Amino acid sequence: MTTAERYASAKEMYAKLGVDTEAAIAKLKEIPVSLHCWQGDDVIGFDHDGPLTGGIQTTGNYPGKATTPEQLMQDIDKVLSLLPGKKKLNLHAWYAIFEQGEFVDRDKIEPKHFAKWVAFAKERHLGIDFNPTFFSHEKVKDGLTLSSSDEETRRFWINHGKACIRISEYFAKETGVPCVMNIWTGDGSKDIPADRLGPRERYKTAIEEIISEPHDPQLVKPCVESKVFGIGVESYTVGSAEFSLSFAATHEGCLPLMDNGHYHPTELVSDKIPALLAFYPEIALHITRPVRWDSDHVVLFDDETKEMAKEIVRCNGLNRVHMALDYFDASINRICAWTVGFRSWQKALLSALCTPFAQWKELQDKADWTALMVHQEALKTMPFGDVWNEYCRQCGTPEEGWFDEVKRYEEEVLLKR
Repeated sequence: MTTAERYASAKEMYAKLGVDTEAAIAKLKEIPVSLHCWQGDDVIGFDHDGPLTGGIQTTGNYPGKATTPEQLMQDIDKVLSLLPGKKKLNLHAWYAIFEQGEFVDRDKIEPKHFAKWVAFAKERHLGIDFNPTFFSHEKVKDGLTLSSSDEETRRFWINHGKACIRISEYFAKETGVPCVMNIWTGDGSKDIPADRLGPRERYKTAIEEIISEPHDPQLVKPCVESKVFGIGVESYTVGSAEFSLSFAATHEGCLPLMDNGHYHPTELVSDKIPALLAFYPEIALHITRPVRWDSDHVVLFDDETKEMAKEIVRCNGLNRVHMALDYFDASINRICAWTVGFRSWQKALLSALCTPFAQWKELQDKADWTALMVHQEALKTMPFGDVWNEYCRQCGTPEEGWFDEVKRYEEEVLLKR
């Protein structure tokens, strides 16, 4: 059978289950997913020469890392050419681009320092999401930023956050796409603290001041992201899940952001998605693959990835959940890491869109658990791969051949850096 014939057969088989694969493909083409720039340079940025801090770590030394804005944009361009679907670009503040001889610290960054990124995004019809960078800086004092007891330290980082609000609105106005601005810090302590409440009260007040910076809530969507722990902050994290959820719930216009690596190993973000959608108009996700902890492995088409996508689709959350990738692996080809992760999340979304949730919900509401189990198991052997291949074909990014293109790019570009 030809590829077209295989898809025609799969389309007919899915139709018998009440699934319109053409509608699923058309829907997926319109769902934006934010591609993180920091996979390309191992979370280094352009504004400092020091080490990566904040409780995070990149392992590996695969050749070809981007070290300049031009190289990073070149690599992102290559990745975009290999990805199906609708994309946004996700930037951190330390990717500001300064003219030769120019430099300002993070509390003084302005929209003009991201003008080249805006031009890049507009040429490729991309929206931009944004993240203040509260780590890898000399003004991180004793592992703390927004929660520091030192007024000067805290003021510096508050001013940085406020500058990022202004830059986020600039992105949204220039691209015509709302900007999701995520606030995450690695604030915490290595050993048992004497005071858990004080840092959280300072953290709360600091974030309140940041989001009080004037902005159009239709254009800028501030988020607060939680974490369980990080390297060097194993005993106490100021921005815990309870803190972040409570903050977002009590501050209008602020969204909770869940990174599925930022929880205890037995917790599942797929279960948390419908819980939050019961209360929040919108939520945000950072999609990764934790291996035992927040290890930021490349996203694969694995069970939890599929479950997260299922919950977004079955909860009618595609217009309420802002989706972004967040991982960094320096042990493998970085172009390949980006591509596999993005395509895996696209697979998960398409698989969810090809699931007859309405019929399954009726069976559950009737407590017909026997039929529900039978139907769920039957779907597992459906020819989903043929539907995926058709989606990729329609997007001009076929499943076959993209890895060969990555290897050519490695030989011609990456290994010559």
